[in-house]
Amino acid sequence: MEILVTGGAGFLGARLVASLLAAKDARMPGLPAFDRIVSLDLSPCPIPDPRVESRLGGVEEADALAQVVGPQTGAVFHLAAVVSGQAEAEFETGMRVNLDGTRRLLDACRLRAERPLFFFASSLAVFGADCPPVVPDDQVLRPRSSYGTQKAMGELLVADASRRGFVDGIVGRLPTVVVRLGRPNAAASSFASSILREPMAGEPAVCPVDLDLPLWIGSPEATLRNIVALACLDRARLGDRIEVNLPGIETTPRAMLAALSAACGPEAASLVAHRPDPAIEAIVASWPSRFDTARAESLGLHGDADVAALVAAHQRAMGLAAPV
Repeated sequence: MEILVTGGAGFLGARLVASLLAAKDARMPGLPAFDRIVSLDLSPCPIPDPRVESRLGGVEEADALAQVVGPQTGAVFHLAAVVSGQAEAEFETGMRVNLDGTRRLLDACRLRAERPLFFFASSLAVFGADCPPVVPDDQVLRPRSSYGTQKAMGELLVADASRRGFVDGIVGRLPTVVVRLGRPNAAASSFASSILREPMAGEPAVCPVDLDLPLWIGSPEATLRNIVALACLDRARLGDRIEVNLPGIETTPRAMLAALSAACGPEAASLVAHRPDPAIEAIVASWPSRFDTARAESLGLHGDADVAALVAAHQRAMGLAAPV
């Protein structure tokens, strides 16, 4: 059997591939059985393991999906997406990949004789207007961005496909993942990684939002751990509510810079300039910053302790020595 990871060459997708391989090697209970992981992306998956096969293409391409979804596909982890800032700037691109791509992928799974596990990586951006101070899993979706709207529609498609027995669906609503490695991307939330990542490498960064704007963030390590835990979960525990708000940390850019200063010295925090960008702030400010994660925790999911722990995790990942 095979596992398909869409977006498997990306930062989170490649690390999910590695996490699934590690879970298999550790014989994690409940993990979908597989002999191979197929990555579908626009570039090859960077994980050097003979059990990983890279196929080049996009989820919106019927020919590409025909090559990667078949009788051997036991599970799908759908991470491929056009990110928030690009989806807002390029409406047709976002709709083609985020909505049409998800629909086509579900259609390909529907043709299988046995329904595969289908994990859909959603986002806190599906929420927006009229949210309570603490957002529950069953909060009404009123997104205020094209990206959030496309993710919300994807959630509904996965839920309906699961109801009809086409897939065994799980929707994980991810927090803003911090710290992402690499360079800034087109995500509206990209600054949340930049204001920690670049200064820790001795480079300048820009914060385009109010320093006291509330954010909901989580480390790559915690996010991946929770995705794998959901995949191993007895789906009967989810019932009809397949959507889960993943644990995160409520914080602000100011608090993140304070944690950076404590870990790396005030000179690191001084590398971050505050230059407001109303377009970015409008998108990010529409996202809630505090979630009720009691249900997630009852399912065995756990987030980071605090921002300091998140900063320390990035230091370990980069091999950076913590100050004495």
